Amino acid sequence: MVAKVDMSRPRRGRKLHPLPIRIMHWLNAVAMIVMITSGWGIYDDDAVIKGFYFPDVLRLGEWASPSLNYHFAGMWLLALNGLVYLGYGFATGRLRERLLPIRLRDVVHTVRDTLHLHLAHEDLTTYNAVQKILYIVAILAGIAQVVTGIAIWKPVQFSGLVSLLGGFQFARVLHFTGMSVLVGFLLVHVALAFLVPQTLWAMLSGGPRLRRGSADRSADVAP
Repeated sequence: MVAKVDMSRPRRGRKLHPLPIRIMHWLNAVAMIVMITSGWGIYDDDAVIKGFYFPDVLRLGEWASPSLNYHFAGMWLLALNGLVYLGYGFATGRLRERLLPIRLRDVVHTVRDTLHLHLAHEDLTTYNAVQKILYIVAILAGIAQVVTGIAIWKPVQFSGLVSLLGGFQFARVLHFTGMSVLVGFLLVHVALAFLVPQTLWAMLSGGPRLRRGSADRSADVAP
């Protein structure tokens, strides 16, 4: 006896943001906040830019030693969660699907719309060109932070890496620059989430369901 399959109804597939992605997203958010604010406490103990310090209210940790403990805790969470996130993204094809391709004409069009304050984002299933670039830059900056962080954490054990980065002090400058890039990304990310609140809700609820077997998922979303 062969079971009949009703092909008249669309097959409901996975949500736009599956549960593993949502969990990893919020773990990354917590880890990044811990890393950044504790990093400011470490920075203030030996400023990269002389005369520039972060106020106490923005720092995690009363002084360098507790800030360093928080930093290490955040580091392991961010590194492990980040590896799982990248592995999941490559294995499922999500990174390729969400971040590629990037076309120059799309970048120009998105920048022009942004300058005219046209931030409509009715289709949650598709990133615009600037969003794709921002996410790729954030991923690369995160990887760079791990590399430069290891170099300044264990400069003797990783002396070859320190030399490759231009010396200990320059590695610190690179680490500070990477932090600044990630802070900028977070500010833009949070601002867009408030300007387009349905994107925030989608990351909490999972967003719309995608129909299976669609060649163009951005245009084929189940209600």
